[in-house]
Amino acid sequence: MINKAPFLSLIFGFLASLILSCNNQSKKADRLPFFGPRQGTYTHRVKGKLKTDTVYHIIPNFRVQNQDGDSVSQDNFSGKIYVADFFFTSCPSICPITESNLLEVQKSFGNVPDFKMISFSIDPRHDSVRVLKSYSNRLGADTKQWYFVRGDEDEIDDLAQKGFMATAQKDSATPGGYLHSGAFMLIDKDKRVRGVYNGTDSAEVKRLTHDIPILFKEYGEDINAKPIALKNDIK
Repeated sequence: MINKAPFLSLIFGFLASLILSCNNQSKKADRLPFFGPRQGTYTHRVKGKLKTDTVYHIIPNFRVQNQDGDSVSQDNFSGKIYVADFFFTSCPSICPITESNLLEVQKSFGNVPDFKMISFSIDPRHDSVRVLKSYSNRLGADTKQWYFVRGDEDEIDDLAQKGFMATAQKDSATPGGYLHSGAFMLIDKDKRVRGVYNGTDSAEVKRLTHDIPILFKEYGEDINAKPIALKNDIK
């Protein structure tokens, strides 16, 4: 049985950050919102008429190492929609739940060529290439579609908080020594955050699987997802 008490303040803070960071909440059911601060606007001509569009926050470039020792960067996600999260293999609390839920997400979209997933380790000193490989094998993940990656610890922390707007940092008072939200971030083909979901909540994970096809439709792609069946959820 998981003790939720240490994570209550984190969850409330996570929900509050979503409200503050989410911009341009669309009234249309077929378009997802954009998350993060606006970067400005630009004007261009469409069918002879000037149109002003907003420039939204984008995920910065990164270079990390995956479970096979290969380099992974934004180039691996060119033309792809992907889901990202931050975890560590020795996590004694929420990671077994979040990664198990992500596995079900992968099963639902395993046949979609333009869909990928990436899990960033926030404990790269322990999570070597060998450890990540062993972990992904035990989980049963398809690592051609889902990368388990490591990199410089400070750079990963910075990428989490400033890039993906996720909570990921050292905290000796937290089980495992790291404070992290367990959030899943949905990223579009233009490197913009289009959804943030609590990876420990089955309803939130199902909302993610509902939103992924909606995001693909924005790019003119119609995909069919398999039903998702989640076993793990914090009660």
